[in-house]
Amino acid sequence: MPATLGGILTPANGLTLTRIGYGAMQLAGPNVFGPPRDRDRAIAVLRAAVEAGITHIDTADFYGPAVVNELIKEALHPYPADLRIVTKVGARRGPDGSWRQVLDPADLRAQVHENLTHLGVDALDVVNLRLGSHDTPNEDSLAEQFGALAELRRQGLIRHLGLSAVSARQLAEARTIAPVVTVQNLYNLANRQDDDLLDRCAAQNIAFVPYFPLGGFSPLQSETLTKVAARLEASPQQVALAWLLQRSPAVAIIPGTSSVTHLRENIASAALTLPADAIEELDGIGTA
Repeated sequence: MPATLGGILTPANGLTLTRIGYGAMQLAGPNVFGPPRDRDRAIAVLRAAVEAGITHIDTADFYGPAVVNELIKEALHPYPADLRIVTKVGARRGPDGSWRQVLDPADLRAQVHENLTHLGVDALDVVNLRLGSHDTPNEDSLAEQFGALAELRRQGLIRHLGLSAVSARQLAEARTIAPVVTVQNLYNLANRQDDDLLDRCAAQNIAFVPYFPLGGFSPLQSETLTKVAARLEASPQQVALAWLLQRSPAVAIIPGTSSVTHLRENIASAALTLPADAIEELDGIGTA
């Protein structure tokens, strides 16, 4: 089954991820806030992902908030032995649905415990520390925040640590504190500012997980992408995901959807091999 999901990554002992994962953010209500419009449909998507062989589900307790983690628990608990749930801390939601960065170490510890409770587990597989805004990492020191998570790792509440919205300097600093297994940054065909960071992660056996692989709140729009997809008899979304998988063996993707049909279309991107001329055309999108 993993071969049909782009293969696997093993960035640490005990942590094996299918390269096609599933991002659960879209299971919450509009603007990732409140309950889903159709709870049964959300449950069905989660179960279909696991039935397809996906072992990599991405979530956060601030999706909803708590809504998505509780859906995951309802749909999948007790969890399959090979399933790895990757969550993140560093933000909270206001009563109006606003996104608020919260990096106080005491609050980060509280966020970890909330994830544990809502997912129904004794230890979290991977916790990513979310630092900068979704599209602009900063250069602030992360020692205090990452150190707090490293202490929870030593206590056995977290198995592995990662980073989100991070700069190269912050990654280097974090690795002096504790091992880093994942980096989750904005990256896709049109947003290639982290090319060097991706290559650094590959060299250090760190899984590089692009968020917004299809553009996120601003879906990818490219005449070149549309033309290449038509030529390959695939959808633009499948071509964009296939490009990421072929960009580096360190890449794992977590496209999100609230539709079983779209989930299966995303999975099918692993079977799409892009010829060299198509890759050359697509590479030009990010440098145009």
